[in-house]
Amino acid sequence: MQPIQRRVLYGILLLAGLVWIFLSADKTGASTAGRIPAPQKGFLAPEISLYTPKGEKYILSKLKGKAVLVNLWATWCPPCRAEMPTIEKLYEEYKDKGLVVLGVDTTSQDNPLDIAPFLTQYSITFPILLDEVGSVAQKYDLRSLPSSFFISRDGTINDIVIGGPMSEALLRTRIEEILK
Repeated sequence: MQPIQRRVLYGILLLAGLVWIFLSADKTGASTAGRIPAPQKGFLAPEISLYTPKGEKYILSKLKGKAVLVNLWATWCPPCRAEMPTIEKLYEEYKDKGLVVLGVDTTSQDNPLDIAPFLTQYSITFPILLDEVGSVAQKYDLRSLPSSFFISRDGTINDIVIGGPMSEALLRTRIEEILK
């Protein structure tokens, strides 16, 4: 085959490949539509399946239809301690409207004996889940405590707040967004 013929053949193959890519591309963006679990805004929240200190099991995917705030925290964390009363206050205010708060204690880096006194001290009534092996911290790419994930009723992450303490106004705004 002559060099010119080879170049023409390569050009035709390249053009055919580009046409194929253009024609087969999902232009609607609906191929995943955020349904891939990822700890990012707009994506499906990664699954959580953990137990409370009393042995009750919570599975995030079974809470579809509810607005969920997942708050990763530890008893030794000063910003976590500072925002807990506000989270509890807003949980009490919005729970009848469909809000679920899951406080995920990063037990793998916390002292489990400190959890019960902490919950009593702050009068926490929302479910506290124990991440004993760090699986949720890993799935949610935990980099800092506290970290809060606001999950819409359809199971997608609406917003993420890393660090704290969160103000009441910020919490209220994010909660009202996921309750819509």
